[in-house]
Amino acid sequence: MGRKKKWKDMSTGRRRATVIATGVQLALQGAALADLKKRTPAQVNGPKAIWVAASFINFAGPILYFLSGRRK
Repeated sequence: MGRKKKWKDMSTGRRRATVIATGVQLALQGAALADLKKRTPAQVNGPKAIWVAASFINFAGPILYFLSGRRK
């Protein structure tokens, strides 16, 4: 595994991609948490606490929640 690059050592493109990916992750997580907050436990597949914890898993957690955590 290579040495981690410091922010100042990254190219402009890499920095831009990092900022965009971070923004997407935070938006997904925020949307998942907001949706969980407004739903009753009967409207969620499984315990809400598990989905809240899963939302902190980068990209995968919020996406899984939106695909399979909500009841229609």
